[in-house]
Amino acid sequence: MPNRISRVTRSKESARASYNRMSRFYDLLASSSERKFVESGIEKLGIKEDEKVLEIGFGTGHALVSLAQAVGEKGKVYGIDISEGMLAVARKKLKKAGLSDRVELTQGDATHLPYPDNSFDAVFMAFTFELFDTPQIPIVLAECQRLL
Repeated sequence: MPNRISRVTRSKESARASYNRMSRFYDLLASSSERKFVESGIEKLGIKEDEKVLEIGFGTGHALVSLAQAVGEKGKVYGIDISEGMLAVARKKLKKAGLSDRVELTQGDATHLPYPDNSFDAVFMAFTFELFDTPQIPIVLAECQRLL
């Protein structure tokens, strides 16, 4: 029997509420298992100083810190996440790292990215696609292509 891709059946509102609840302790649950893959992805992306980078589904902001360090003082990182709770945690993490001025965060939906065409040098996502229902994945990818 061929492998089947499971559909995501929860609503975006349910996902938002779930991540809002988890935001305070998400790093305790996932940080150790996800960190090496996130860092590997950032390394493979090869961000350069002065670039503009978007992270979709930034969660608690671990990758935002690394991306902000990679773009340097003249670059800029943007992030979008569906969860207000994750946004609050990420803002605190960026402030503690002294990188808030390099990062602009937005609460929103990746199927409708609020940025102009051709506005980024790179888009980064880690542990995000599994949160979208199968028919939404091509929409998110088309949005990424539009921004690059």
